[in-house]
Amino acid sequence: MDAIDYWRKQESDKALFPDILWSKPERRDAAGQLAIVGGNVHSFAGVAAAYKTALAVGAGSVRVILPDVLKKKMNTVILSEQRESKNLFGSKDSSTMLGMTDVIFAPSNPSGGLARDALAELNAAAEWADAVLFIGDSGQNSETAALLEIFLNQNKGRPIIVTRDAIDLIKNVGESLFNRAPTHLIVSLGQLQKLFQSVYYPRVITFSQGVRQIVETLHKFTITYPVTITLFHNENLFAAYDGQVITQPFHQPLRVWSGEIATRAAVWQMWNPAKPTESIATSWTEL
Repeated sequence: MDAIDYWRKQESDKALFPDILWSKPERRDAAGQLAIVGGNVHSFAGVAAAYKTALAVGAGSVRVILPDVLKKKMNTVILSEQRESKNLFGSKDSSTMLGMTDVIFAPSNPSGGLARDALAELNAAAEWADAVLFIGDSGQNSETAALLEIFLNQNKGRPIIVTRDAIDLIKNVGESLFNRAPTHLIVSLGQLQKLFQSVYYPRVITFSQGVRQIVETLHKFTITYPVTITLFHNENLFAAYDGQVITQPFHQPLRVWSGEIATRAAVWQMWNPAKPTESIATSWTEL
């Protein structure tokens, strides 16, 4: 089978970009600032786990933005999450839920998610941070969806990473989302199908397609739109930007759905903003 010049393959035990791997910041004060946004009245487990993972990967500072409804209910939610989650990333340390030390509580709506009035806190976080990660646990609320749309439009030059159920909040933004260059979407195939439909993209992507067909579609889509996409499908990770696609075999889907893959990618992208696919692929080598 002929080689494809826009497709590079990385093995799980060998970094494709060792120069990026070895350029990891050694000093915490030079390792960037990451803001993590998410949570609702019913859950913030993904937010707390992402906070811990970002620091473990090497982020210099991490700040969390949660809906203020959690401020009074934090102890109840913590106990509930500890009983139900078994720590998302396999840790036995119960401090996963308690270790967040830099938390901003923003206005919440009646459904327990972030309200439109949280825009000031989100904009302040974007000013402070080198990248903003929308990790999910956001709830499916139209006001939170409107907040994200306004935020994306007001912060077009800011690196934004979106994953898990936060993707569903922005699936109808369409053209403005995909034409926003510093945007990285970490998605399932079902979510990507809906995103394609939102812009009436003519190529169909299906569950029955093989790796080569999906690579070709991601190649053409990211030539059309300046967005970065990470996809997990059929035991493979895909990273695509500007027509270039990198793949790696991967057999641990929970680490995708929990938000760990997105968090690791966010930190590495923060260190290498001009090389999105290379930094994303490098973030996979530490797994």
